[in-house]
Amino acid sequence: MLPLAEAIAAEVASTLDEVQVVAVTPLQFGGIDINKIPANVQTVSSEKLQEAQALSLADYMNRYLGSVNINDAQNNPLQPDVQYRGFSASPLMGLPQGLATYVNGIRFNEPFGDMINWDLIPGGAIDNMSLQPASNPAFGLNALGGSININTKTGFSAPSHSFEAQGGSWDRHSEEVTSGWNNGTWGYFLDFKYFNEKGWRAHSPSEAKQGFGTLSWRGVKSSLDLSIAGTDNSLRGNGALPQEMLAFGRDQVFTHPDITRNRMLLVSLDGDTWLNDHNQLSGTLYYRKNKMGAYNGDGSEFDDCGDFMCEEDGVTLLEDLNESPILASDALEGGTINTSSTLQQSFGFALQNAFDHKIFGLQNRLVGGASFDYGNARYQADTQLGSLTPDRGVAGGGVLLEDAHVRLTTETDHYGVFLTDTLSLTEKLDLTVSGRYNQSHMKLRDHYGTDLNGSHAFDRFNPAAGLTYVVMPELTVYGNYSESSRVPTPMELSCANPDDPCRLPNAFVSDPPLEQVVANTFETGVRGRLKNLLPGYMDWNLALFRTINNNDIIFKSTGGVGSNLGYFDNVGSTLRQGVEAGLTGNFYDRWRWSTHYTYIDASFETPFVGSSPNNPMNDGGNIQVNGGDKIPGIPAHQFKFSTDFDIISAWTLGMDMHYNSSQYLRGDEANLTAKLPGFVVFNLRSEYRFNRNVALFGRVTNLFDREYANFGTWGNTGDVLDGLGLPGDQQSRFVGVGAPRAAWIGIRLTI
Repeated sequence: MLPLAEAIAAEVASTLDEVQVVAVTPLQFGGIDINKIPANVQTVSSEKLQEAQALSLADYMNRYLGSVNINDAQNNPLQPDVQYRGFSASPLMGLPQGLATYVNGIRFNEPFGDMINWDLIPGGAIDNMSLQPASNPAFGLNALGGSININTKTGFSAPSHSFEAQGGSWDRHSEEVTSGWNNGTWGYFLDFKYFNEKGWRAHSPSEAKQGFGTLSWRGVKSSLDLSIAGTDNSLRGNGALPQEMLAFGRDQVFTHPDITRNRMLLVSLDGDTWLNDHNQLSGTLYYRKNKMGAYNGDGSEFDDCGDFMCEEDGVTLLEDLNESPILASDALEGGTINTSSTLQQSFGFALQNAFDHKIFGLQNRLVGGASFDYGNARYQADTQLGSLTPDRGVAGGGVLLEDAHVRLTTETDHYGVFLTDTLSLTEKLDLTVSGRYNQSHMKLRDHYGTDLNGSHAFDRFNPAAGLTYVVMPELTVYGNYSESSRVPTPMELSCANPDDPCRLPNAFVSDPPLEQVVANTFETGVRGRLKNLLPGYMDWNLALFRTINNNDIIFKSTGGVGSNLGYFDNVGSTLRQGVEAGLTGNFYDRWRWSTHYTYIDASFETPFVGSSPNNPMNDGGNIQVNGGDKIPGIPAHQFKFSTDFDIISAWTLGMDMHYNSSQYLRGDEANLTAKLPGFVVFNLRSEYRFNRNVALFGRVTNLFDREYANFGTWGNTGDVLDGLGLPGDQQSRFVGVGAPRAAWIGIRLTI
């Protein structure tokens, strides 16, 4: 009878749907069935990342996840500007960061500017990721548009050993070693990766060294994971290119060098224990240190006025660190070198309790907890006058400007208390309510003067509520309302005076206060799974969303070479609303495909006068932004399609494409000039598995070698283009050019 019982059990198990559990707080414990969440949650597994041959998590999101796109403002493959539903998670200082990002429950937004440095997240160590819309305030600050929750591998989730090497275009090559093991009680996981490339644009080599390790213990009712991560990355991203230079080759750069170096150390301890059969206590504790250095060569915004150097208006004399006017004979002309160093340290903890128990006979899942995040930053910046070389590099002259000399330290404290509860009112109807109280304190200390001194405090309670109803197995209806917020960063507070603009990311001025940004989001939709097709299944979803940001903060450019001189300001309300639809199928267990469409209507709702002197339609350096004008940098239409087909069981061929429609340029918030054109890009990939231990793989990006740009801004060329015989001091469309066709091949060994 035992063999028959086992056969019946196996048959029953094969007919049951796999239940996918998704975390409803930053911690990886205490999750619920994804079908009970009243929002369109997208997930990524390590297997999907490997099959897609994604360069990074951001690369995968851009190619496969709905409502996600990338702007190549920095133009470095490891430092993209990621947008989701029109909200940014970017390494660029000065962009409003509207996505909260967590790794193993650790807040990964930087303390100084809330930026996300994608190169610090080791792709080979990722076990899974969920991208959630702004439906749960438990994810805390910056979750205006949503949250990214990443969990890493352990020796229990990835008990294998592998070596992977690949190389190809632009002298790009990478080598990665992973190793995982466990004996049922103890386990370890290690991941080491080296990345190097010459880059497809001039003067753009990059090198990244990433390491990650976890020591794990598993008991009968408890678990512990001790993780250590480190990076030492030197990245060159030479930014946007004036449109006039496209005739000389898309691989050209405006000015150089533009070097960013990130060195990080992260140590964390997380774990959980079951206090009883219905009560799970979990927590995390971490310390992170990140030293960021920048060395940027730019065109000069200054001129000589007879015997002295002055600003281009011919009025304000430049002074050195001794507050003496700079003689024209002592200064090189045509360029500047902007340097900065930011040492950031943070530590914190989060503790939560998950209760799985019945209320009045109804199934209920309650998760409550608290978190604390402390960060301090030591920021130093200087600008020295220099001269342009024939290839538009900048050689320093040793004369430092007094106005750009910054020595600033900041401290931030973020406290949070959160609660989320999912109550099954019936077998088909689930109610979710959640809330979080945030309190933040910031101190700024100027070590060169007193203008930057400041102390600020913010607090707010953000609620959310939503319902899911299973009409039938193939159809679920959901809806929710949520509120979320972000506080002005120390960087924004230090650069908020329109009478004394700063030069990002290198200088800051006095800090008039800014209001915190509050987002109100409505979302409703339907989803389901159609079974027994061909045979196989198809998942589908359709959602409508509407988010209003109150007291939104943007960076207003005040001119200068490029467009990095300006200040931060509250501009009233902004709107991001739209529709997203998706289909995902798996037929005959050999043909997998997915498609996503998103329409985003992103606009300013409150009229304001914007500062944009590089916009050719400006009036006295200003532009009038009216309610309904579209927010630059956000394509209204996105469409993606991907497919993988197993030609034979050992050989898979796949392709993906993504389309972005046109978008307005930054600096054209009033929608006065032509849009950046839309584009479509195709990618091809394949993998052949000789056996379970050896696989050969390769991919081709931008298969049809499409020339496109996915980012644009209005800037000024200054005198930089004189050497090319082009007119100087021109208002110009700067574009973030997309990479040309490229190919790589690699091998993976697994035991």
